[in-house]
Amino acid sequence: MNPAFTLDSTYIHLRPDESALAMEGGAKFWAGIGERHDLEQGRLMGSTDQKADWSHWERHPAGDEILTLLSGEMVIVLETAAGEQRTAIKPGETFIVPKGVWHRGIVTAPGRLMFVTPGAGTEHKPV
Repeated sequence: MNPAFTLDSTYIHLRPDESALAMEGGAKFWAGIGERHDLEQGRLMGSTDQKADWSHWERHPAGDEILTLLSGEMVIVLETAAGEQRTAIKPGETFIVPKGVWHRGIVTAPGRLMFVTPGAGTEHKPV
């Protein structure tokens, strides 16, 4: 039987074969993300502290990203052809970032954000 865990210290790889693999999350995970080719298929689920505005834009060409705010408050900013689209989210609310759309977060009250994101092809650019 598997032990219970929190999504801040343990992330879940939702694999294409419908299985789920728990792995160490947090800062150590992100430090080695460039070498993690095992995550290119499926989705990654976890949670992160949101203490400050994101220092980058990101997009996920492989699929939509699901963001659920667990605590705090933030604004999700999408870069669209018509300009920036801003949506405020509060605890318990979920926002779906469409596939391939550049987005970033602005933190209005520190908290935690749960994510379910495609594993392949995430791109970043500075704000």
